[in-house]
Amino acid sequence: MSKLLVENVGKVFAGQRGGEPTRALMPTSLTVADNDFITILGPSGCGKSTLLRIIGGLETASEGRILLDGSAVTGPGADRGFVFQSYTLFPWLTVQQNIAFGLREKGVPEAERLKIARDWAARVGLGGFVDHFPKQLSGGMQQRTAIARALANDPKILLLDEPFGALDNQTRALMQEMLLGIWEREQKTVLFVTHDIEEAIFVGSRVVVMSARPGRIKADIPVDLPHPRPYTIKTTPEFVALKERLVEEIRAEVIAADH
Repeated sequence: MSKLLVENVGKVFAGQRGGEPTRALMPTSLTVADNDFITILGPSGCGKSTLLRIIGGLETASEGRILLDGSAVTGPGADRGFVFQSYTLFPWLTVQQNIAFGLREKGVPEAERLKIARDWAARVGLGGFVDHFPKQLSGGMQQRTAIARALANDPKILLLDEPFGALDNQTRALMQEMLLGIWEREQKTVLFVTHDIEEAIFVGSRVVVMSARPGRIKADIPVDLPHPRPYTIKTTPEFVALKERLVEEIRAEVIAADH
């Protein structure tokens, strides 16, 4: 059985002030296996974030259904960890307290949740910053904290919506390596939305390409590159060939979106 099954899921947003409704997502189907790392790539406004939010239970589908381990997704739940582009940390909580927040909500005893939080802080390279507050951290460190918070809950699937989009290029590259390393060790199931073609290839085991709005899946391309993946893999002929193919796929959709 698939870990995640997206079956003919579509989304239509109601028109504003009596205007025409807007179809953001055509009926879309996607099968995600256990331990898959799928990157979702497409032009702006194609519905990729809408699809991710529906899977996360933050939006309601207009049609279709989503099953996670065979159970219907009907709203948000601790079985799905969500990381946004913005740093959604509680400014009054320390790194350790932010990471432990979901565990506290689940009723995990304090000593246990703080131990789990310290462990995850160390895994994302923040072992020396557990008592720092978000305002004392760089953007990359704040996003490491958000990723650790999502993973500390041990979700069935991790959903990331352009989590590195606001970071500078050097920090972004380091974050890609960190996340890929965590996935290689923990073997979590991941859905990762991005605009960045190199990023989609580097971290993904499959790249799902979406069309211009109204979005639909137009290609599902396996990334047959070895693990562990050093950052230098981006210079190999295999990587460059995949990038060239995806550039053409996305370019066609960007042109379509402008017409």
